[in-house]
Amino acid sequence: MLDSREISAAELADEYLARIDKYDKNIQSYITVTKEKAHSDAEKAQKAIDEGNASPLCGIPMAIKDNICTDGIRTTCSSKMLGDFVPPYNATVMDKLEAENIVLLGKVSMDEFAMGGSTQTSAFAKTKNPYDTDKVPGGSSGGSAASVSASLCAAALGSDTGGSIRQPAAFCGVTGLKPTYGRVSRYGLVAFASSLDQIGPLAKNAHDCGLILNAIAGYDPHDGTVSKKDTMDYTSKIGQSMKGVKIALPKEFYGEGIDSEVRECVLAAAEKYKSMGAELVECSMPSLKYAVAAYYLISSAEASSNLSRYDGIKYGHRSEKGDNFNELICNSRSEGFGEEVKRRIMLGNYALSSGYYDAYYGKALALRQKIKGEYADIFEKCDVILTPTTPSPAYGINENISDPVKMYQADICTVTVNIASLPAISTTCGYSSTGMPIGMSVVGRQFDEASIIQAADAFEQQFTAVAPTL
Repeated sequence: MLDSREISAAELADEYLARIDKYDKNIQSYITVTKEKAHSDAEKAQKAIDEGNASPLCGIPMAIKDNICTDGIRTTCSSKMLGDFVPPYNATVMDKLEAENIVLLGKVSMDEFAMGGSTQTSAFAKTKNPYDTDKVPGGSSGGSAASVSASLCAAALGSDTGGSIRQPAAFCGVTGLKPTYGRVSRYGLVAFASSLDQIGPLAKNAHDCGLILNAIAGYDPHDGTVSKKDTMDYTSKIGQSMKGVKIALPKEFYGEGIDSEVRECVLAAAEKYKSMGAELVECSMPSLKYAVAAYYLISSAEASSNLSRYDGIKYGHRSEKGDNFNELICNSRSEGFGEEVKRRIMLGNYALSSGYYDAYYGKALALRQKIKGEYADIFEKCDVILTPTTPSPAYGINENISDPVKMYQADICTVTVNIASLPAISTTCGYSSTGMPIGMSVVGRQFDEASIIQAADAFEQQFTAVAPTL
């Protein structure tokens, strides 16, 4: 519509801003709405369209997770610790999106410092699921998923450390892509667990996710962990036949602890792939039962190190109480961090402390290698892996919040992908008896995002999605 001049970039931006005004008081997906920036971005985008220089994302209204730095725009990580933080620079992904002339609608809510699976640990906006506002949207990128689901933006960026893009995408009935570790620069992403974090897109479908990945992928001299491997057109395989594609079904992902409706939906999707000519291959991943423990040890250890910089002196919330240096730091951190963040810092410090390092952290790193090896074995025989994204559909807002162990176990289907640095995409494959979306994940080899986007798109083309009623 933008290209054919049926609508101007300004009209499109205003349409989304009007929807945010009307519906977001119930959904609570946005922390900061950037109306003025949206209008100036739309003006630039329209100029590029009129001059014939429009990129595929030119004029597209997007939302950005609030742990991705935006020059001159508040970036809070949904924490009191960074409640007033205004970055003096852009994250690399923001520079790349601005070069594409996207329209920035605002910054969306998340679990505090990306720690959580419900977006209920946010200090500013406890986001609701657009399909049922009594249910969680998932997390930590719950604001990103809910805003796309409720059409309060056309697409969004999130970050994924152990499933934080894919799990909310599944809960909110949208498509979410976690790229290979190092495919997208993390420069300007506020760190949670540096060896696991990865920025990725959430959109209405796999094709849109591929277009956004095309824009944000690639080498960046600011990030020492980003890959120098050449990028490609990640939508290039879309439309190719699934005939002969070998799809692995690891039995552990379909066993105990997986809701029967979820299992049936994902296995029905597998049969749909079979009818397209794909070959289903049963396999095993014995280390899955240890994956959640390994993930929480590795991620909490890295978080305790990364979050030590928030001391109330260099930057971050500074307490008004404290007669000396130690008291000031202690009070600033006590007041600035929420319960879940404190829990992870304590767990991480414990796992790294003398006498426990080898028993916990060392074993978690050894298990990381084992999980990578098991994935490598599967990929010797198969092209992609199909699993449920979550053990159950979205749960009630107050259901699991007081039980951290139950919350952590809900990550069982997603964490191994981050541990093994692989790409994965979650898309909707059905709905529960109560009408809540059910997601499936397609996992690929490192840097083979094109194949998982192809597989997700092939399923989406014959699946009728149901939008939430707001």
